[in-house]
Amino acid sequence: MIQEVTIAGEASYSAAGETLSPLKPINFIFGTNGTGKTTISRVIANPGAYASCGVIWKQGRELTCLVYNSDFVARKFASQLPGIFTLGETERDTLDKIEAAKTKAARFRDDIAQLEGTLGPADGSSGKRGDMRTLRSQFEADCWKVKTKHDPHFKEVFTGVRNAQARFCDRVLSEMAGNTARLVALEELKRTAATLYAEGLELRAAIPTIDVTDLLATEALPVLTKKVVGKQDVDVAALIRRLGNSDWVRQGLPYLGQGSKCPFCQQGVEAELADRLNAFFDESFINDMAAIAAALESYEVSADATLSRLEEVAALHSGQLDEALLRADIDRLSARLAVNKRVLEAKKREPSTPVVLETLADVAQPVIDRIAAANAAIATHNKLVNNVPSERATLVGQVWRCLLDENSATIATYQSEKQKLDRAVEGLTAGIAAKRRLWIEAKAELRELEKRVTSVQPTVTEINNLLASFGFTGFSLKTAGDRDHLYEIVRNDGGDAAATLSEGEKSFVCFLYFYHLLRGSVSESDVTSDRVAVFDDPVSSLDSDVLFIVNALIKRVLKEACEGIGQVKQVFVLTHNIYFHKEVSFDRNRGAECRAHETFWIVRKVAGVSQIVGHRTNPIKTSYELLWPEVRNPDRSTLTIQNTLRRIVENYFKILGNFDTDDIVAQFHGRDQLVCASLFSWVNDGSHSAHDDLYISADEGLVARYLDVFRRIFEKTGHDAHYRMMMGPEPAASISTAAEGAAVAAALQTV
Repeated sequence: MIQEVTIAGEASYSAAGETLSPLKPINFIFGTNGTGKTTISRVIANPGAYASCGVIWKQGRELTCLVYNSDFVARKFASQLPGIFTLGETERDTLDKIEAAKTKAARFRDDIAQLEGTLGPADGSSGKRGDMRTLRSQFEADCWKVKTKHDPHFKEVFTGVRNAQARFCDRVLSEMAGNTARLVALEELKRTAATLYAEGLELRAAIPTIDVTDLLATEALPVLTKKVVGKQDVDVAALIRRLGNSDWVRQGLPYLGQGSKCPFCQQGVEAELADRLNAFFDESFINDMAAIAAALESYEVSADATLSRLEEVAALHSGQLDEALLRADIDRLSARLAVNKRVLEAKKREPSTPVVLETLADVAQPVIDRIAAANAAIATHNKLVNNVPSERATLVGQVWRCLLDENSATIATYQSEKQKLDRAVEGLTAGIAAKRRLWIEAKAELRELEKRVTSVQPTVTEINNLLASFGFTGFSLKTAGDRDHLYEIVRNDGGDAAATLSEGEKSFVCFLYFYHLLRGSVSESDVTSDRVAVFDDPVSSLDSDVLFIVNALIKRVLKEACEGIGQVKQVFVLTHNIYFHKEVSFDRNRGAECRAHETFWIVRKVAGVSQIVGHRTNPIKTSYELLWPEVRNPDRSTLTIQNTLRRIVENYFKILGNFDTDDIVAQFHGRDQLVCASLFSWVNDGSHSAHDDLYISADEGLVARYLDVFRRIFEKTGHDAHYRMMMGPEPAASISTAAEGAAVAAALQTV
């Protein structure tokens, strides 16, 4: 069954289009000539020919569409018509087999529809495919969060997939399947990316290193911890040792040779005293003193060179070195060197005092390590620079590998759920394919059975009987062709009658042909398939007596579609004829609103553009019916109610009932008779003359009083049932309101 029809960009329909939805088994469409009804029937007949229009089928199950319109008449009416095969009389066993085969084919078709519903359409709007689409959408969103998080650092790595969630997600899945790169820490990858994609990428010079080996060697000199004193077997040695003034004596010894007096006490000294003192400070002493002096000099030179080199390193402002930390290390090393130089100077002044230098290892090694690390980074950088394309390719793989590892839980969940859905989709697809094979086999079996019992003759017989019963005796149908598989329209003398039929005769013959085609097929098979029937203005050019039988035949099709007992599962009736519409759509069981199995539509053309409006009840009323909504409406106009009441009384009591107003007044007595006479007088006056506010004021109280008398007129005349039927239990919330009734009345004036 068709659920929805969209007409857009065709004939007088706008590009935005109009939609009939939801559709039911029975659908009535009313519209005057030229409003666009035939366009609807043409789209239903062949939606593929109208790219901007569309037809949506229930559960995607398409049925055969048989459309009766002007195109059908022009196409089918000829000297010969294709024969209509129908099931003829045969053995009950064969018919039972046909019914069983049809039931089996229908069961397989329903199974396919159920499986396809579970699987869902290809667009993923529902079913398992919908679940897969939802899962994919969520995973795309999760992947995009990863991209957004890391894009500032790896935008070059993401080139080509940065602007589309779907492509980025596809890349994640692709990398998941084949990435074998080494796992590298994220921060290292960020640094590498910053280097490889930096502007002005070039080689960097290594940072000069420092060597404190000589300085550390000085710390270990034995002379520093040695008490350097003179020769002990000289006669003055005991005195110097006892006084502990060896350094004091040594410093004053040079002054002893400048005169005969002692440089310390200015007393006369013996000539051999200088010799004894010089003998005290022997060659061993001199060598030790020389070693101390050399150590001091070497330490000062090495220290100055080291500090100078470090200042040069600091002045490089290398990006691989933290300048603040380096400056702190240099300051600590400089302070330590200064302390040790003062210690060495003190040892030189007083060689007899042992000294120990503060070690440089704990302050020099951090500087050495820092420079070594910087040079290692520079070496890595230079390696990258020397092989940029290869290194970038390596980086891309490592970045994706890192991101896969970082989001492994999310990816694993997606893959697990997708595998489940893939298995479900594969199973459903295989099940549908298997059921489809069985369905095709069942349909083939049905076609073979139908071929055995189908015939074109029953249709000829029935059409000829209908033609004769309505006075069409000048022509008839007969079978023709080498296999009697065609129909010809012939005169009683056997001559061709097709070219001489009137328009009414042509229309009636084509309608009868279409009516029987609904129950058969132009081929020997496919006789019992389900179908959709469309009647587009089937009563054009027909006489009133023929219109009756057309209406009766269509109502038979409507009944079968409503009850679901025939091959026709859905019917569309399109017409511009009000009488035909009311007759074909009449349903004594219909209440205030349309029944569950039917819809009503009106097609109008406004400013040259076709519009389709749905209604909750039958919108086509007689002019008499359209008067009553004004009476029912609590917001009725006090100015127009007079004319409305007059027309109801005139139509019902005078024209239809042939009542005399005096007889009606006579039904009342006393004051009621005066009120009734006043009502008729007021009605006639109000409807045929201009209002004079000084003479009459139709206020709400007066209107209510006369409406009450209006009701009692129906009661007094025994027509209160008609009054109750027309007034209804409640003001109708449908097209029968006063405003909507007036709109339909205006539309009908153009018919």
